[in-house]
Amino acid sequence: MSQHHQYDVLVIGSGGAGLALALNLPEHLKVAVLSKGDLAGGSTYWAQGGVAAVLDDSDNIDSHVQDTLVAGAGLCHEDAVRFTVEHSRETIDWLIEQGVPFTRDDEHSRGQQGFAFHLTREGGHSHRRIIHAADATGAAIFTTLLERARQRPNIELLEQRVAVDLITERKLGGLGNRCLGAYVLDRRRGEVDTFAARFVVLATGGAAKVYLYTSNPDGTCGDGIAMAWRAGCRVGNLEFNQFHPTCLYHPQAKSFLITEAVRGEGGQLKLPNGERFMLRFDPRGELAPRDIVARAIDHEMKRLGIDCVYLDISHRPAEFIREHFPTIYERCLGFGIDITREPIPVVPAAHYTCGGVLVDHHGQTDVPGLYAIGETSFTGLHGANRLASNSLLECFVYARAAAADIVQQLPHSGVPRTLPGWDASQVTDSDEDVIIAHNWDELRRFMWDYVGIVRTSKRLQRAQHRVRLLLAEIDEFYSNYKVSRDLIELRNLALVADLMIRSAMLRHESRGLHYTLDYPETLSDARDTLLVPPAYRPV
Repeated sequence: MSQHHQYDVLVIGSGGAGLALALNLPEHLKVAVLSKGDLAGGSTYWAQGGVAAVLDDSDNIDSHVQDTLVAGAGLCHEDAVRFTVEHSRETIDWLIEQGVPFTRDDEHSRGQQGFAFHLTREGGHSHRRIIHAADATGAAIFTTLLERARQRPNIELLEQRVAVDLITERKLGGLGNRCLGAYVLDRRRGEVDTFAARFVVLATGGAAKVYLYTSNPDGTCGDGIAMAWRAGCRVGNLEFNQFHPTCLYHPQAKSFLITEAVRGEGGQLKLPNGERFMLRFDPRGELAPRDIVARAIDHEMKRLGIDCVYLDISHRPAEFIREHFPTIYERCLGFGIDITREPIPVVPAAHYTCGGVLVDHHGQTDVPGLYAIGETSFTGLHGANRLASNSLLECFVYARAAAADIVQQLPHSGVPRTLPGWDASQVTDSDEDVIIAHNWDELRRFMWDYVGIVRTSKRLQRAQHRVRLLLAEIDEFYSNYKVSRDLIELRNLALVADLMIRSAMLRHESRGLHYTLDYPETLSDARDTLLVPPAYRPV
């Protein structure tokens, strides 16, 4: 039996961004935080490196801003960059207040609070400014925020809830287009429930699952981007998909990331014969931005016909390696690789979606009452290539900004409306789920082959032809059968893949993460790629 729920704020996504927003709302508001699987299933938990912020006396805001602009290859919105960096210190202070156990170290960096944090340096940064908790920063932040959320009686944490679609005034036949709530599949009961809310926040992460090889957990299917597009939100710069240069290459490792900090602490990329190669591609060597490093690795793998390259930090003292990278050391050792003695086999893998749902500095989308934060959003911070460890910073800066804006908007929001329930009267149970599995595999394979690290116009055309066929097939399936998590995710991911391909086809140049053999030069005029959905209504 379908159920109806009412909240002040509905947060779709239980990662760092969603939890931070919920914790920054006043305790008199009734808040629901939805997780489509277990609470720890998001990307935040798996983030290793840390959070970029200006914390050390030798660093400054202008330097962090400049590093971000350079990495973004001319497409960053400087106002968004400055807004984010200027709020970095207070954001880190808030995380510390929550109890996040960042690594302290008197030797490397003394902050202005009277005690020292260990700050590491990552590719593209001119200073040591990455505050971290060993090599498991995401887990430390997530665990801390989750515990805080559990202590708040006004926050309900709901697991195994998959958002199907947003409910807007337009979808109900109204004149406006305010977001009123969402339909949500309760996987435990197999029923779609109705959630009404004064405000809805999309914090669903990125869409790296669109690629065959990814460093992300299974849930990163672009759900928020797809739902926002269907609701009438513009999206931007979805052609820029960051491939992390160094994912562990092992048949049993699946998607284990080797953090950028390994290269920041002296790790060297080598060919199978032990030869270093990064200096042939960039004078910064292993500390070049991720897009350059990923393309260099891709080039060498194709040139030599090899399955992987190697990341070697074994020249550093064994005690140093075990102390700074305990998680990586233990995980690799479990696969028979002792990183204190031998190099780590690595390959690039889809890692981060730099574009997303267009928002302002408060995380507001084009649809009133709907916010998007974290990797779901397009703030203008990342440009054509995300600077390492700016992503977690963006999560928390914009989560706090969105929470503050929701509080400002409360007097004008009214009360949650009574909404119609989900209509499942015309659908049946499917006995052909093999179609979903086949479409999943086909989509991820042609996106990897045709819309990957290096692109051509012909490859993009092939991908577009295939994704349009898949969309038609998925739409027919969605209309006739009961929804499941796999079907909802496939529907969303195919739509986002189409948006990515369309965006890539519109960019007739190579810039940052978008590299095409047909347009290898970078144009002097840097412009965003904005796509406008059929349901878009200017406010």
